[in-house]
Amino acid sequence: MATITTTGSVLDVNSIVSQLMTVEQQPLAKYDQKTASYQATLSAYGSLSGAVGAFQTALGGLTKATDFNALSATPGNKDIFSASASSKAVAGNYKVNVTQLAQAQTLTTAGIASNKSAIGLGGKTTLSFQFGSVSGGFGLPGTKLASNIAASGISNGSLTINGTAIATDSTTTSARALAEAINAKSTTTGVTATATATTSDAALFGGFGDVSTAGGGTYALKVGGVEIGAQAAGAAAGAGVTAASIDAALAGPSTVLTALTNAGISFSGSAAGGDLKFSRADGANLQIEEVVSGGVTGGIGKSAAQANVGSSVTAVSGISLSSTTASPITVAGSNPAAAGLTAGTGGTYLGGGFTQDANIASGTVTIDSTNNSLEGIRDAVNKANIGVTATIVSDGSDKPYHLVFTSNATGANASMKISLSGTDTDPPDAALADLLGYDPGGAQKMTQTSAAQDTKLTVNGIAVTSKSNNVGEAIQGVTLTVTQTGSSTLAVSRNTSQVKTNVEAFVKAYNDLNGTLKKLTGYNSETKAAGALQGDATATSIQSQIRRMMTSNITGLTGAFSNLGQVGISFAKDGTLSLDSSKFQKAIDKNFADIGALFGAVGNTTDNLVSFSSSTAATKPGTYDLSITQMASQGSLTSGAAVPASTTIAANTTWAVTLNDTTPSDSKNTATVTIPAGTYTPAELAKVIQSSINGISTFSNDGKSVTASIDSNGKLVVASAKYGSLSNISLSSTSGTTVDSLFGGAAAVAGVDVAGTLGGHPVVGSGQTMTGLAGTDVEGLKIDITGGTTGPRGTVSFSQGYAYQLNNLATTMLGKTGQITSRTDGINKSIKDVEKQRDAFSDKLAGIEARYRKQYSALDVMLANMQTTSSYLTQQLAALSSNM
Repeated sequence: MATITTTGSVLDVNSIVSQLMTVEQQPLAKYDQKTASYQATLSAYGSLSGAVGAFQTALGGLTKATDFNALSATPGNKDIFSASASSKAVAGNYKVNVTQLAQAQTLTTAGIASNKSAIGLGGKTTLSFQFGSVSGGFGLPGTKLASNIAASGISNGSLTINGTAIATDSTTTSARALAEAINAKSTTTGVTATATATTSDAALFGGFGDVSTAGGGTYALKVGGVEIGAQAAGAAAGAGVTAASIDAALAGPSTVLTALTNAGISFSGSAAGGDLKFSRADGANLQIEEVVSGGVTGGIGKSAAQANVGSSVTAVSGISLSSTTASPITVAGSNPAAAGLTAGTGGTYLGGGFTQDANIASGTVTIDSTNNSLEGIRDAVNKANIGVTATIVSDGSDKPYHLVFTSNATGANASMKISLSGTDTDPPDAALADLLGYDPGGAQKMTQTSAAQDTKLTVNGIAVTSKSNNVGEAIQGVTLTVTQTGSSTLAVSRNTSQVKTNVEAFVKAYNDLNGTLKKLTGYNSETKAAGALQGDATATSIQSQIRRMMTSNITGLTGAFSNLGQVGISFAKDGTLSLDSSKFQKAIDKNFADIGALFGAVGNTTDNLVSFSSSTAATKPGTYDLSITQMASQGSLTSGAAVPASTTIAANTTWAVTLNDTTPSDSKNTATVTIPAGTYTPAELAKVIQSSINGISTFSNDGKSVTASIDSNGKLVVASAKYGSLSNISLSSTSGTTVDSLFGGAAAVAGVDVAGTLGGHPVVGSGQTMTGLAGTDVEGLKIDITGGTTGPRGTVSFSQGYAYQLNNLATTMLGKTGQITSRTDGINKSIKDVEKQRDAFSDKLAGIEARYRKQYSALDVMLANMQTTSSYLTQQLAALSSNM
């Protein structure tokens, strides 16, 4: 307040105005009281909002029924594997024995002197990487042992395998004996040996002459010690052992044939035909001898007139080596050639085959004059992102650089096949083909240094394999992550402690909320003070809504429980919630699976090809009949005729593939796909097309893929993996083998969405998913129909448990248009209104003060003037009186 000083003032204007304004300002206090009251209410709602929020947070662990199905998986030895369990797991104890870890295949080129120099002539060459499984053992083939081995054996020290000496001596006279010596050390070497079958020379019986013992001699023909023909003295040629008589003796049933079979000897061909051969599958030596005494003519290699003094031939065989880990084998020793082997390190698939896995995307890389060095190839492969990592390793030799390809995927189905093709009719670059070609069923120019292999283990004695070291579903609902071989136990048990903790937190959070509401809306008889929200309709409504929801039964439940009291949760007389731990434990022990439905949102279907997906707060509990009028389908292209037994894909075959295109068309849905050149059976053709399209990053990065198959009519079908009206595919030729040559100009068919009704309510179909329309009882209810036919498909039941409903209620209360928010918004508006009124009144006070100050200042002046006049008159009267 401004102060005015008046010289000669009579009145204390400031004091008078100040006192008057004190009176005038009294309404301001009422405004302040109103504001304080609103602030107190607002603060109370802040407390209430916080309590509702804390209560909602406590519901978090109870809103999903699956939260109640959590199980724990505890391995006995965590060094061997770790484990996790989902709600699908079954409690129990398991024995797990890990015998092999999964690994990726690694291929290595031969050494190159420079990693920067050009390889080949730079002609455009396409490397096609396919992935699949390999058949056949990995190892080294040996050659037939030298004939002298049968007599002298293999000297000790002649052979070492992977650094281990193989014990051989003068008794190691056959491939069988050699294989047994190698296998005796297989635990150390990691290599097993197999003796190849011993077979006599097919030309041995060529020109077999009729035996004559007319000269007084005798003749016997023995194979492996079994006499198959004999002739006593005095028999003319043709009257005893002849080619025909030998064949007759071998024709079963006969005592000769029985004796040969018992000796492990088989035969093929015929003596009369000159191609009779005898074999021993076990690789033991096989001796064929003619025992002659006296004058004899005819026999093996002799005409009937040629003298025969007897003969003996020993057939020998060789061995092949197999690595138990499909790793390269190192052969050394003083004389490995004696064992039919060559010193050095190596190995290939012997008699192997390759079967492509259509579910692993294949890929191509183009090599030409711009990148035909080791470094260029390495970079091109890595840039292509085709599931292969390329590196260069130097071994320090005169040709030190090796290009190494490692599959990014583990598992036996992730073995690589690398084929090379040129452009149009041009072949691939010969140098590249000689360096990089790798076909487990054919030429293997690269060396496998690490084989693709699965994880192998047993669960309670049952054999299990897995493509990776993360082993899922070997035990239902349990994922094992194996880290080393060995045995361990695994305990899977229900995680009931977490459920108890969550329910106890729920009870506590409600009691805290109830306490807050009671304090805010009640009356404290001790302090004689009412709560800030006593009589507040909104607070009372919140309290009653929560209480009513918690005391009502849950609609739509079909399990053992439908209210909280049945699991030991009940209200006490003072309005607090209590948990009967004993009753709750019994509920867990007897009906654990039903407890989740009591708290969370649950959907169940009666058709196992229909599954509940999700719901919204607007979805009403109930049981709804499901009717399907149209099943979802995939966009596809089917060949016009059955695929021939053999189809050849030409070199440089590329197609433009458009997958799941939109309207209008978007170029990002189209990509160029290279189909590896080769000749394929129908099944192989489907696999190579599927893996080639799925190997395009443009598609895979967008989650798009296809399936390719041969249908029951032998036709090739390529279909989008997506279902619904957005599922479509089209193929067009760019180069090489044309699309029409495979599909015969057939037109593609677009997919359609699922259609039907839920409880008679209309729905929206998107692919295989059906969603209830807004405004209906099934609003937001999503179900997936993954198979079956049109027509009635059973029912879909949906229920909302306590935690789910309370969570939705709390969300509504705290939402932008919820009760608490609306109420606090109203209070804040009232506070602002009071502030405006107070400000307006303050402005009015300024005018009042100015008026008071003006009035009393004028009065003061007037009184001062009157006082001056009075003083003057007094003086004048006093002067007149003194002069009288």
